[in-house]
Amino acid sequence: MNMTGSAKLAGIVGWPIAHSLSPRLHGYWIEEYGIDAAYVPLVVRREDFAAALNGLRLAGFRGVNVTVPHKEAAFALAERCDNAAEIAGAANLLLFGENGIEARNTDAAGLRASLDETLGAGALKGRSAVIWGAGGMARAAVCALSDLGVSEIRILNRNPARAENLRAALMARTAAKLVCAGLEDWGRAGRDAGLLVHATSAGMNGALSLDLPLDVLPGDAAVFDAVYNPLETRLLAQARARGLRTVDGLGMLMHQAVPAFAALFGVEPKITAALRNVLEEALGGGR
Repeated sequence: MNMTGSAKLAGIVGWPIAHSLSPRLHGYWIEEYGIDAAYVPLVVRREDFAAALNGLRLAGFRGVNVTVPHKEAAFALAERCDNAAEIAGAANLLLFGENGIEARNTDAAGLRASLDETLGAGALKGRSAVIWGAGGMARAAVCALSDLGVSEIRILNRNPARAENLRAALMARTAAKLVCAGLEDWGRAGRDAGLLVHATSAGMNGALSLDLPLDVLPGDAAVFDAVYNPLETRLLAQARARGLRTVDGLGMLMHQAVPAFAALFGVEPKITAALRNVLEEALGGGR
């Protein structure tokens, strides 16, 4: 890849960031489409987030993707936002312009496309679903599942008050019925669920996984894990061992990156089997 002084600059901001596949993903597309550009990983602490964004704007960056733990802070710092970011109260993409920062959220669209691709269009219509977590990813999941026709979404979190805050924020914006509870209510919440969405960082690259039994789920349920590093998380391995359908986080990562890449670099990229192979190799061979 040859860059000039006119290269389009972008990156991804998070803490930590070493686990992220986004630089490899966007770098693949930059090379494939012959764009004079660079996409770099940027490790930024919570307390330095606002200052870092200002520095990146001054350095000529076109924008950045945002990952944990900054998605809600990114939304709060923006002057403008798209509808998806407003509904989710979180942003995974910030665009820098002459009139300030614009926040966007492509997570919901990415999850919706990944579930449709893996489970089939209409597979979740009229079913109930459970979400573990109540942060930015959980907010995006609520929006995606409602769009897919899920009738009831049960939000479980270690802190039930945080789940209740999410429910209150989104209940008027979604067609699905929203209920919330603590993780101790998992046995009751999961017994007729068509989908479990894991929307916490537990299980990411050495972190401890949530240790909740999957035998409460019906046999035709599916399990989605937003964590993609490792690709085969402990949760997905347990689900597969039970014969449940599984959806890994790599599909969502690729689908949410399409509109982000288009906004940052002006080209709408394609998701291909070759791209997935490259990313699986980067993760150490996938499953």
